[in-house]
Amino acid sequence: MLHIQKISSLDLPELAPYRSLKRSAEHAKLGIFVVEGDKVLHRMLESEFGVVSVLLLESRLAEFEPLLRARPEKDIAVFVCDKAAMMELVGFEIYQGVLAIGKIPAPWSLEKTLAASPHPHFFAALDGLSNAENVGLLMRNCAAFGVQALISGETCCSPFLRRTVRNSMGTLFKLPVLEPPNLVHTLHQLRARGVRCLAAHPHPDKQVLSQANFTGDVCIVLGSEGHGISPEVLAACDEAVAIPMANDVDSLNVSAAAAVIFYEVNRQRGKA
Repeated sequence: MLHIQKISSLDLPELAPYRSLKRSAEHAKLGIFVVEGDKVLHRMLESEFGVVSVLLLESRLAEFEPLLRARPEKDIAVFVCDKAAMMELVGFEIYQGVLAIGKIPAPWSLEKTLAASPHPHFFAALDGLSNAENVGLLMRNCAAFGVQALISGETCCSPFLRRTVRNSMGTLFKLPVLEPPNLVHTLHQLRARGVRCLAAHPHPDKQVLSQANFTGDVCIVLGSEGHGISPEVLAACDEAVAIPMANDVDSLNVSAAAAVIFYEVNRQRGKA
C-alpha cells in the first residue's frame, strides 16, 4: 500500500536519510542505500530489492505510481514536493527530481554464487578501488559483458554508495555482489574450486591479453589505476595478463581496461 504525502515539513523523521545523502556511513549502519535518477529508480522498482521510501517532484509522481503500486511491500512512503523544497532538503540540486531509499540485501556467499552460476564461470574481483564512480562503471561493464558476479575486496569502497549506484545505472540490481572480509582468501577458495584467477597487470613482461585462455572458469582481478593490484592479491592469482598499448601509455582507467578484457573473454567464448 502506498502512502503518498506532500511534504509540509522538512523535519519529518522519515526524511532523515534524504537530509544525510553525503553521510554514507550512517546509511550503511541502517542497512539502506540511496537511489538517484530516472533509470536507476525504474530498475530498482522492477527488481527484488526492498524499497523503503521514494522522494519525487510532484510532477513525476504519475510516471512512477504504477510501478510503485505493483511492488510487493505493504507500506512504501512516497513523498512529493516542489523543486525548491527538494533542494533545501538534500542540500544540492537533484536534476531529475527522483530519489529513493532502498534496503541493502543480505550478502551473497561464495557458495551461493558458485551454485547459481553456470559453467564456464565468469567473475570479476576488485582490489583497492576507492572511486565510487569507477566501481559503478565497472558494474555496468559486468552486466554488459555477462560477468556472473562481482567480488569487491575489503580495500574497495562500498558498492552501495549513492554515486556508485547512480553510475551503475541500476545494473547493481541484476549483478550479485560479494564483499568478502579477505579477498586473498576468497581467491584461494576460487582456485581450489577450479576457477583460474587472472590479474590485469600493466607491465609488458606479462603475457598479453590475446595469449591468455579465458574459455574455462575464470575470475578477472582488477586493481586501481594509481596503485594497481596489491602484491598479496597478485600473489594469490594464477597468472597476470596485460593489455598491449602503444605510445608509452602504461595504463587505462580501470573501467576501460575491464571492458577490453571482458570483451576478450566473450570473444574467446564465441559470444563477441
